[in-house]
Amino acid sequence: MQTENVFEINSISKIYGDSGVDQVCALDGVDLTIKKGEFVAVVGPSGSGKTTLLNIISGLDLSTSGRVLLSGRDITKMSGTELSDYRRDHIGFIFQAYNLIPVLTVAENVEYIMLLQGVPPEVRKERVYEILKDVSLEGKEGRFPRELSGGQEQRVAVARAIVSSPDIVLADEPTANLDSKTGTSLVDMMRGINESRGHTFVFSTHDPIIMERAKRLVVLQDGKIKTDEKFS
Repeated sequence: MQTENVFEINSISKIYGDSGVDQVCALDGVDLTIKKGEFVAVVGPSGSGKTTLLNIISGLDLSTSGRVLLSGRDITKMSGTELSDYRRDHIGFIFQAYNLIPVLTVAENVEYIMLLQGVPPEVRKERVYEILKDVSLEGKEGRFPRELSGGQEQRVAVARAIVSSPDIVLADEPTANLDSKTGTSLVDMMRGINESRGHTFVFSTHDPIIMERAKRLVVLQDGKIKTDEKFS
């Protein structure tokens, strides 16, 4: 049986700036398909287009040309409100700077997206409990971000990203603010979640720790895909 395509882009280009010498082509005719359950690292030098690609996948930025399909729907044709709702319900985000809400507890940070989705309280509570066990933070439900280490904060961010079972999880340099031991532990945990729960992860990264653990490595150079290699 053919694996479901979660994400597909066709001939995507992104040009910044006005016409003439000020124009910068961040992406140049990129084609890429991500299948359900993949664990993908998008890598390349600064300016290669990694972050632009993640922003276009998420709908945070619009392509200049081409088509962007997320779970079969063309997000380039959505209105602002439609796109915002679709992003909320179908995409999980993990950021370099964690982006936790400081006045909310660990449990409240994790359940926040489900609150926006209208998930009933009893279901939210059960999902938060289960996901915090998966990221080894059980017993820390009532703590605030300021009471956690950086590695623990990023685990909360991972839990928040996956708790509502999004179609795809996008992680932009998630280990950049962590030491190598903490970063390795975090990536191993995410790969374990990928294998046990089947969540689809796409990373933008410079980190060899993520590259070594990726099941697929997409290398960008000058806005084009240079190589695309899968591993077991």
